[in-house]
Amino acid sequence: MQEKPILYINLSKDKIRRANMEAEFLRLNLNAQRLEAVWWADLPAEKMRDLYSIALNKKQYYKPLSNGEKGCYGSHIEAWKILLASEAPALVVLEDDICLKDDFSKILKSIDSVDIEWDMIKLIGREGNEKIGSSVYLTDGYEIVDYKKVPSCTTGYIISRTGAEKLIRSRIPFGRPVDIDLRFWWENDLKIFGVHPAAIILADSSADSSIWTVRNKNTWIERIKKFRMKFHLELKNFFKKL
Repeated sequence: MQEKPILYINLSKDKIRRANMEAEFLRLNLNAQRLEAVWWADLPAEKMRDLYSIALNKKQYYKPLSNGEKGCYGSHIEAWKILLASEAPALVVLEDDICLKDDFSKILKSIDSVDIEWDMIKLIGREGNEKIGSSVYLTDGYEIVDYKKVPSCTTGYIISRTGAEKLIRSRIPFGRPVDIDLRFWWENDLKIFGVHPAAIILADSSADSSIWTVRNKNTWIERIKKFRMKFHLELKNFFKKL
């Protein structure tokens, strides 16, 4: 029996991606629920204001978020709410531009036996460029790692009820992209680990986001703000990981 519910985020217009994801679940005999991705421009103005704070964005980030970034964040928030509205202890959240490794089911089942307190376990990080601290055995060929630096990736992860509660409580409204917010894990005491090597693979379509839009190059002011943000992130992360 499948213990952890699986949810994947997908826009209605992305029928090919949906078909590819359904084929992956069928191949591994897994059940999954589709979550309609948030298309930001279609949201009522009041909902936009509830989710995204311009003031917080100016304080936390180096430039305004695009509609694609806002929609991406909104989609993940909807996933967290679905978990909390259920009785499930955790939820697998996937974006629709991935392939599942053959060991995916085994990895999910093995996580329950790992003796660590976690809020989120990333199913993929920055392969070959991860900053890894300690690790514990998960299953043959895989381990759970504690990142020295949390990678900025929301392509696939498992989130616990506690993790969803922390994020809903502290990240609505939001001012940064969702993957960047997760890197500031100390702000809401989010305990983030990862599966290594990755449990999923980025599909060829991952380079062509269907939600995000092409951004202009940063202005010199934005570059300065970005440098300051990254410096603050690196410094705080270093001391919090000591």
